[in-house]
Amino acid sequence: MKSRNLAIGALVITLLAALGLGAARFGVLPMSSVHATTAAAPAAAARPEAAVTLPDFSSIVARNGAAVVNISTTQEVKTGGNATPFPNIDPDDPFYEFFKHFRIPVPNGRMPTRGMGSGFIVSPDGVILTNAHVVDDAGAVTVKLNDKREFRAKVVGADKQSDIAVLRIDAGNLPTVKIGDPAATRVGEWVLAVGSPFGFENSVTAGIVSAKSRSLADESYVPFIQTDVAVNPGNSGGPLFNLNGEVIGINSQIYSRSGGYQGVSFAIPIDVAMNVESQILHYGKVTRGRLGVTIQDVNQALADSFGLSKPEGALVAGVENGSPAAKAGLEPGDVILAYNGRDIVRSSDLPPIVADTKPGSSARLQVWRKGATRNVEVTVGELKGAKLAAGGGAERDNGRLGLAVRPLTADERSAADVRGGLLVQDVSGPAARAGVEPGDIILSLNGTPVDKVGELRAMAAKAGKHAALLVQRDNTKIFIPVDLG
Repeated sequence: MKSRNLAIGALVITLLAALGLGAARFGVLPMSSVHATTAAAPAAAARPEAAVTLPDFSSIVARNGAAVVNISTTQEVKTGGNATPFPNIDPDDPFYEFFKHFRIPVPNGRMPTRGMGSGFIVSPDGVILTNAHVVDDAGAVTVKLNDKREFRAKVVGADKQSDIAVLRIDAGNLPTVKIGDPAATRVGEWVLAVGSPFGFENSVTAGIVSAKSRSLADESYVPFIQTDVAVNPGNSGGPLFNLNGEVIGINSQIYSRSGGYQGVSFAIPIDVAMNVESQILHYGKVTRGRLGVTIQDVNQALADSFGLSKPEGALVAGVENGSPAAKAGLEPGDVILAYNGRDIVRSSDLPPIVADTKPGSSARLQVWRKGATRNVEVTVGELKGAKLAAGGGAERDNGRLGLAVRPLTADERSAADVRGGLLVQDVSGPAARAGVEPGDIILSLNGTPVDKVGELRAMAAKAGKHAALLVQRDNTKIFIPVDLG
């Protein structure tokens, strides 16, 4: 009996030891380990540098979440013929030959598609900023607030070059965000994004600023803020906050091979966006300065060749004939070191500064030429081209005509030599079938002059089955009959 008790005791001790090991493995410390940890605590406290405090973003979200909105769009896409039910299968896939025999008849015409993005309120009377690509070619734009209210939004204007769009909703006393200073942002700072990735509204992600003044291939006039904040489809147009709860950027692009977030995100600095917003609201379009030069970076080999002490500046590779730069005497081989007192470290520093200069104003360039610096005065020109600054304010007439139009600016009326009219920015439905084109100026409907979107909508609603539009196209006025059905 005694040996049996000893055996049982040994078994119990073995089991307790096993249980102790198991408890530690699953995160419950055994008693002896607790004592050891307590005894070692003073030593850890003697090293304050080891204590790391992560930021708490909850107060930022609580203060600003209501000013972040969800944006949904609908647009019509041309369709026709038959379509496969699996259009994304690679032709090299062995199943492609099998599935291509299954086709769905699609009627000729237009099929509605939907898009989604984010935005934020910058004025209590309903002014909202988002990305231009979020509302590009949208027939209808709906804004959903944090309190679930929904509004039909008007696209006041969109600038594709900076990828900024200004929306307005019919509401008042709305919460707004606080605008910060991107120039004061430091690489390594914590930042916070709020938006609707994949349609998940009011999602919050955080990261750090990875770099500043990034120049992307297609966006030479935007000095992007690079971050590692998780940004995915649907985040576009949403705000990027600093730890003070201030918006310093608008989340715009990601670099990805999969279509989803892979650690590199880009935001448009908020000062660039607010400049675009101000121009659209006040002038109906965006203007940018222009020099008329082709530039490139200065590497060490070029710096040595030109006798520069360090590889900095924007090397002029070409000068456009008749451009402001040519008139000022700039030459290929010049290195622009400063613009109005601002140092040009990389060639990508120059385009945003020039673009932000008012056309017609004078700028002073510090130029390195043939081993010496000199100052060059240049009168800044205006960057032309609809793809660079597309005026906004387009609003559809509820589909009766199928037009998206906006009033002409004073400069546009003067250039077209008209007193009023509405500029066609997009066309579909009856007007498209009749031959109305983007860029046309609608002067009248059934003989009644129009210069307001509401007037055109009201007249179209009262018209019968036919309407006659007086259109000015390339300085020629023509009547276009529209069958309204």
